Amino acid sequence: MGEYLLGLDAGNTVIKAVIFDRTGREVACAGEEGHSRMPCPGHVERDLGELWANAKRVIRTCLDRSGIAAADIAAIGCAGHGNGLYALDRNGEPFLGIQSLDTRATGLVEEWAAEAVGDRTYPIARQRPWPSQTPTLLAWLKRHRPEIFQRIGTVFYSKDFVVNRLTGERVSEMSDMSGAGLLDLAARRYDRTLMEAYGLGDCMDLLPRLIESADIAGKVTEEVAAETGLAAGTPVVGGLFDVVASALGSGVSRTGSASIIAGTWSINQVIIDGPDLSGPVFMSSTFDRARYMAMENSATSAANLEWLVREFFDGEHAEGASPFDACCALAAEIQPAADDPLYHPYLYGAQQDGHARAGFYGIAGWHTKGHMIRALLEGVAFGHRHHVETLRTAGAVFDQAMLSGGGSRSRLWPQIFADVLGVPVSVAISSETGALGAAIAAGTGVRLFADFTEGADAMVRIDRHYRPNAALAAHYGRRYALYNDIAEAMAPLWRRLSAGEPTATGAAA
Repeated sequence: MGEYLLGLDAGNTVIKAVIFDRTGREVACAGEEGHSRMPCPGHVERDLGELWANAKRVIRTCLDRSGIAAADIAAIGCAGHGNGLYALDRNGEPFLGIQSLDTRATGLVEEWAAEAVGDRTYPIARQRPWPSQTPTLLAWLKRHRPEIFQRIGTVFYSKDFVVNRLTGERVSEMSDMSGAGLLDLAARRYDRTLMEAYGLGDCMDLLPRLIESADIAGKVTEEVAAETGLAAGTPVVGGLFDVVASALGSGVSRTGSASIIAGTWSINQVIIDGPDLSGPVFMSSTFDRARYMAMENSATSAANLEWLVREFFDGEHAEGASPFDACCALAAEIQPAADDPLYHPYLYGAQQDGHARAGFYGIAGWHTKGHMIRALLEGVAFGHRHHVETLRTAGAVFDQAMLSGGGSRSRLWPQIFADVLGVPVSVAISSETGALGAAIAAGTGVRLFADFTEGADAMVRIDRHYRPNAALAAHYGRRYALYNDIAEAMAPLWRRLSAGEPTATGAAA
């Protein structure tokens, strides 16, 4: 059997291919950035042809850089962003890619909330409808775009699309399907009663064959082997919801372990033995063949820094240097003060409020770029704290966390996380935790490892540890309270703004 594992990570923006040896050492890596299109406000889509072209390119580039023979790759695993809606047409051809940043279904969610639809879905799926959730988007298309809905033949996810192109198989796996609220979580199967609650009782045939994450989905076809340089017949496992993959790839594999991901989404999760904590959480998914991951998530994390850099700071750094590093360096120069600006990280809405919008508050004439950037870094961490507190209220108990995602690459941001959350935070050596988690699943699928825990123990190493600064606990406690107070005060104004309603003076909001 080959000595190497290939992990693919199909995120909202970038797809990466990483080859690892059995100890977790990165042999080679390649990435390609895709393009989102926003044809209408709240609509965020991508071209599936581009996604597959990028996937083939990064696989071939990674293989070329590695210098290894394709036959030495024992198996392939793929992680990808959850939810959104990726669809093949009735002929099995690429058709539609809606990303998990999409908020077009906000009105439908509000309608369903008034009808208590979530009271019917939560006991089965452990999830209530929300705007970019897969069944919510499918129901929105059924109602508002019937001409598109009628053409859909298969509904699955970004990594499932890549697996389909690699193998020709129409398949998905437990972690993504459960993370989208499409499974009876305790029974780990599709459920017609659940689909009927979404108004999708006639859509069972759109759901693909369901397997466990480490089960073999299929093998690389001859055609794909010629296009990518892979060896035909290489096993491809079902793969993982990327947040579960990132947790695993950062070393989180034991019950009670906590994972925080500062990526496009704010992900806050803990492994549990059964499908439930003592109280409700945003969602739960499967973790491995027996355990589950309780999650509190929203699209409120490092995408905010990406936006700030893209729109205001790109080019304002030394040649060859990262603009993200330059921004964090400016923020590191700021000594925390009581009157620092505050920031809400709601560029793509809040978890339970698709009308929410981002904003800076409390800016004064003496504040600098550094203050603004630090406010954003802190605001993202406050968003994570809100979710962590919900997990704890629901019964999750943990006293440390592993941080992964783009935000973990900074030397400053993990310390802010530790200070804001009040727990020690650690960062793994590999920055490609999603791909690494997928590779661990692949190794488990071909029996290089007995289970995910053995795979994580073999392939994950810790790089840095951050302890919370006790002297800042009261400071961040006050700022977090202000953050929440401002959000509560702004909520009705955000709704008026998105609706274009008149203000008290008669002008449009």
